[in-house]
Amino acid sequence: MLGSIAAIWGYTGILLIFGSAIYRLSQISLQMFSQPLQVQHWAALAFSLVFMGFAEGYRGFQCGFSPRVAARIRYLSQNVTPVRLLLAPLFCMGFFHAQRRRQIVTICLSLGILCLVLLVHQLEQPWRGIVDAGVCLGLAWGIVSLSLFTFRAFFGQGFAHSPETP
Repeated sequence: MLGSIAAIWGYTGILLIFGSAIYRLSQISLQMFSQPLQVQHWAALAFSLVFMGFAEGYRGFQCGFSPRVAARIRYLSQNVTPVRLLLAPLFCMGFFHAQRRRQIVTICLSLGILCLVLLVHQLEQPWRGIVDAGVCLGLAWGIVSLSLFTFRAFFGQGFAHSPETP
């Protein structure tokens, strides 16, 4: 019972983090349409959507983050502790009780994303909206792929992804 609660909290917590980011960034992204866009803006928007869809959505989430997190959610459901229950979303993302290399990559990637957020925040519209539109697409792809992998981890056969625990 406690394992199920931890798994649900881990999964839901990550969805809330991503969903909150999508909501906030989509509001900023839609502001780009408050002014007329030039050809270079439309080209940059197309590039942002294709690049972020591939790099963040497909490569980052579908090929890396989502299968690993789904495996960690499943692992958590069978290996719950009070700390893992309380911090389930952070556990599932690999911030603790993960292989040393995974922890380092997770922390460095999080810090890198934070730096990029601060840089993009300095951009004027419509450029900020263009970048944020691509990020929203990547995060939405992440939510869908995480949901599908989590479903497969619990209800599919032969889910062979590693939770990368020590």
